Amino acid sequence: MRQKKRPSKGTNASQILAEAQRNRDLRAAAYRDRALKMYPHICARCGREFSGRKLKELTVHHKDHNHDNNPSDGSNWELLCIYCHDMEHQRYLEEEGYDHESQSDTRDPSSGYKPFAALSDLLKDK
Repeated sequence: MRQKKRPSKGTNASQILAEAQRNRDLRAAAYRDRALKMYPHICARCGREFSGRKLKELTVHHKDHNHDNNPSDGSNWELLCIYCHDMEHQRYLEEEGYDHESQSDTRDPSSGYKPFAALSDLLKDK
């Protein structure tokens, strides 16, 4: 009967962790690049525009909070600035803590803020 060779403490676990983080970063970079090509560089919550070095402050938010759900049409993504992204996740955590079964079925998970809602009115000739 052969005995299994035990990995040395720390080395194997740290290698596995490093590889998992590397894979996560590669996956995130891939969908972030796709999202930045699909959508204008504007936060979907506060409406701030991002370009140049500030573009790194624009993040991809998964609407269903599942980072593995990355459809090719980008329907599960929205671009949020780091501040709005943090607030969105905080809101999600707070809602998760409450019993909100009756609300969750009727609520739209996206925000009600529409940054371009009045744009057509502003562009009309008066």
